[in-house]
Amino acid sequence: MPSTWRTRKQALDEVGEDPDYRFSLANERTFLAWIRTSLGLLAGGVGVVQLVPRFSIPGGRTVLGLILLTLALLISASSYARWERNERAMRMNQPLPRSSVPRVLALGLSLVAVGAVVLIVRGAGGPS
Repeated sequence: MPSTWRTRKQALDEVGEDPDYRFSLANERTFLAWIRTSLGLLAGGVGVVQLVPRFSIPGGRTVLGLILLTLALLISASSYARWERNERAMRMNQPLPRSSVPRVLALGLSLVAVGAVVLIVRGAGGPS
């Protein structure tokens, strides 16, 4: 095989030492919390698009729903990789890696909140 091919990462149970099981369980709970957050955002995105009455600004529901669905996808797609990186770092007795997901989530939800306020205030003066 050419030397430019990437080698497969070692399985977690093949690297480092087993961490205290409490840390592994805490890492798993954090992973499950990210999955629950993703499911909540997914439900919220579908709910906004399908259940919220139309705003006076055309496409407002769709934009808010798509932002929520995009955040759900980002979190669900990155949560396992984050769990694995943390588990690998614990096994190798290294610092836990940083993640940009909390910042992106906070900014995305702030955008949704501002957008919702604008759509609601703008629609308050219009026909019911």
